[in-house]
Amino acid sequence: MSRWNVADVMTYGAVSVQQDTPFKEIVDILEAHRINAVPVVDDVDHVIGLVSSADLLSKIEFAGDNRIHLFEGRHTRQARDKAGATAAGDLMTSPVVTVVATTSLVNAAKVMESAELKRLPVVDDLGRLIGMLTRQDLLKVFLRSDAEICHEIDTQVVHELTGTDPSRIHVEVDNGVVTLLGEIDSAALIPVVVRQIERVDGVVDVVSHLSCEADEQAGAFKPSAS
Repeated sequence: MSRWNVADVMTYGAVSVQQDTPFKEIVDILEAHRINAVPVVDDVDHVIGLVSSADLLSKIEFAGDNRIHLFEGRHTRQARDKAGATAAGDLMTSPVVTVVATTSLVNAAKVMESAELKRLPVVDDLGRLIGMLTRQDLLKVFLRSDAEICHEIDTQVVHELTGTDPSRIHVEVDNGVVTLLGEIDSAALIPVVVRQIERVDGVVDVVSHLSCEADEQAGAFKPSAS
């Protein structure tokens, strides 16, 4: 069964800045490319940080506020420090979480969720920037056509499941929702089939109408209580 990875949905050739890139130039880059963050790279394109629009907004939030606050939190203190920054090296968040292009979408989504990130720089095996991955990119997997999803389920998933006869299972897909019809050898296999199909890229939901002929016959011939 095929699985999509970061390379299938990422944006290649991401724009970047260096540590000495001035504040206003960063703003211009974000506006020109309609993005919310830009990676900071060194002379050989290694990702060393990330500057987001939130980092830049500190200059507005704390403009003219030079007072010392003894009990302010770490996040607020960092934001206040960035308010006086004039270049990417002082504005950036570092170290930055990255992924490689071969990372599965499932793992990339878990990284974003656990670290509360909206975007990830994508790097090659040497840590050099090759693109960006956003949460919106992850949703591209749901752009797969119903026909493509159905073909994968029919030709790969169902055929690889032990204890099932593919000729007895009919698959329908409508707007990413998979409906399963037909018979299966054992009722215990039905949740296994459903779980496997739920893992197919682009599947929104699985509705099972599978039945088990052996179990139905056993129920039909079950002696009544005397």
